[in-house]
Amino acid sequence: MTEHIAEIAAAIRCLDDFMTAFNARDLPAFEATFNFPSVRLASGTLTLIERGHHQPAMFETGPLADWGHSAWERRDVIHAGPDKVHFDTRFTRYRADDSVIGGFNSIYVVTRENGHWGIKARSSYAP
Repeated sequence: MTEHIAEIAAAIRCLDDFMTAFNARDLPAFEATFNFPSVRLASGTLTLIERGHHQPAMFETGPLADWGHSAWERRDVIHAGPDKVHFDTRFTRYRADDSVIGGFNSIYVVTRENGHWGIKARSSYAP
């Protein structure tokens, strides 16, 4: 894909920053990777995410209770335009001992709003 190279690069940086902040459990930096409101479709539930939605408790219970870190396995561009990039992704969740919790296919939509690249929507098979 030779069109929209700069936009794709900016959207990939957003995904890099998202994963880095998530793994660091740095919620202000994590939320800086979104364009709010953002939508998450997972486990049969559509969640509208607003600023302040993410809280430290999310790392203590539920699907992230045993989680140590995550890593991208795939981030393929599906479509790209001047203000939006769609990605076909796969990420893996690991425990602190590097054993695998699971790998999950996802679609991420990264948009540019008011000059800021952020995650606007994601649909995942992750819990």
